[in-house]
Amino acid sequence: MQIVFIGPPGAGKGTQSVRLAEYLGVPHLSTGEMLRGACRQKSEIGIKATEAMESGQLVSDDLVEEIVFSRLEKPDCESGCILDGFPRTVPQAEALDHWLAKRGQLLSGALELRVSKELLVERLSSRGREDDDQGTVLERLRQYDKLTHPLLDYYGNRQVLQVIEGSGTQDEVFSRVQGVVAEMNSSSSEQAEK
Repeated sequence: MQIVFIGPPGAGKGTQSVRLAEYLGVPHLSTGEMLRGACRQKSEIGIKATEAMESGQLVSDDLVEEIVFSRLEKPDCESGCILDGFPRTVPQAEALDHWLAKRGQLLSGALELRVSKELLVERLSSRGREDDDQGTVLERLRQYDKLTHPLLDYYGNRQVLQVIEGSGTQDEVFSRVQGVVAEMNSSSSEQAEK
């Protein structure tokens, strides 16, 4: 199963996507970790990514796609993976769909962890980081909304978006995630049989 995990800062996306990867026995692919890894290796892609990040710019879609797709080519991803932090934009989502289609695969689903803005602000502000004051938190959430809404529409229109309520304990949220993934699994099995 190839699953995209989407959620704002503070929603618990990192925790839940790692748990889901372990549960399904597939790799958890964090874009942030892949970018940092490429930078540490000082590969050609890594050097370009480092230059972009050090100048305060976002790493370009082309570079991010190159890093992600080269990781997806590895044998451990053959039975699927959980993508955490990719795609972030509609062009990246289209590139992923195209990449999968060339290999005769489809995205199993996009899971959106949805949490109220009030709870996100409360969670992020209580982490005690210097960069987590309320104004900064609200700006991060505004940026996330701006980038992500078109992505949610993209997956919603393709009928692969599943919204999961992200409030409650980690175990309660993970139980909801498991339920959604079980439904996705049974509906993809039914389609395969047709």
